[in-house]
Amino acid sequence: MSRFWQFVALTGYFGLFGLLMLWFTCLEPPRLLPVALVLFVLVGPLLLPLRGLLYGRTYTYIWAGFLALFYFTVGVFHVAGPMVRPWLAWLEIGFSILWFLGAILYVRAKARERRLSLALEGSLVVEHL
Repeated sequence: MSRFWQFVALTGYFGLFGLLMLWFTCLEPPRLLPVALVLFVLVGPLLLPLRGLLYGRTYTYIWAGFLALFYFTVGVFHVAGPMVRPWLAWLEIGFSILWFLGAILYVRAKARERRLSLALEGSLVVEHL
C-alpha cells in the first residue's frame, strides 16, 4: 500500500514542479521580476526533497509534507489576487494537496508495514525458541 501512496505523492510533486515551470516561463511570465529569480524562489525549494522522495525515505516524506503546505498557501494567495488564468492557481492548490496527502499517507502506510514486519519477525523468533 505504501507504493500507491508514494505514487500519489510523486504525482502531486512532479505535477506541481511541471506546473510552476510552465506557469512562470511560458504561460504567465512575471513582468516586474526576472524569470530566473521567480523560478529560484518558487521552484528551487522543490529540488531539496527530490532524492529522498524518489528513494522513498520516510523522513523526507515527513518534512516534504510541510513544504507542500507552503505551496498550498502560495496557491491560495494567487487565487485571491487578480490573475489572467486563475485555473493555474487552482491546479497549484490541487497538486499541493495531492502531494501533502500522498506524503502523509505514505508515512502512515510505511509505519504499518514496519510494525507488521517486526511482529512477524518476533513471532518467528518465538517459534524457534
